[in-house]
Amino acid sequence: MSHTVHPYSHRLGIIRDWKSRWFGINQNYRDFLKGDMIIRNHVEKKLRGYYIDGVEIERSAKTLRVIIKTSRPGMVIGRSGEGVIKLKTNLLKILKKENLISKEEFRVDIEEIRSPESSAHIVSQMVAEALEKRMPFRRVLKQTVEKVMANRDVKGVRIALAGRLGGAEMARREELKRGRIPLQTFRADIDFSRYEAHMTYGQIGIKTWIYKGEVFKK
Repeated sequence: MSHTVHPYSHRLGIIRDWKSRWFGINQNYRDFLKGDMIIRNHVEKKLRGYYIDGVEIERSAKTLRVIIKTSRPGMVIGRSGEGVIKLKTNLLKILKKENLISKEEFRVDIEEIRSPESSAHIVSQMVAEALEKRMPFRRVLKQTVEKVMANRDVKGVRIALAGRLGGAEMARREELKRGRIPLQTFRADIDFSRYEAHMTYGQIGIKTWIYKGEVFKK
């Protein structure tokens, strides 16, 4: 039987890099892993609706750097940097409470995503937002796929929805695909994301695959 593999982890070390990068650190693996998970969960929860693409974490002996990638940097940063300061304070408070940070310098950096339509996580959030506004799911799928395929970088897209679609009693699965999605090709640059839309009658799961061509060493 074949096994379903996460398209990101499938390409780690080939065309993808790790989202947590630790330099010169040999001990406290458990604490660092727990700290990274707490940071990611807090950012995802607090900045829901801000179109966050991902959170990357870099650790060295003296610094802990959190890089938040978003297509709405102005909203995250806030007026004269208030948003970032508040987020940084909250994260520090949680990490100190869990005893997961000592004397290292803590930094939060914001990176802008130039083309949000080519990021699978942002596209999933767009779909979730539309579904939560009670728009018909088939129209949402069609419009989103067309919007993504209008981007020059994108060669293929597939979006799958699962759950009580349209408030039906029976859960089911619907998907729409345009272009190519070569999941078995290692050099294929495929961005993948899972997300949930919170509806009054339960959750609707959203999976997005975006294919952006093949990556060759220069």
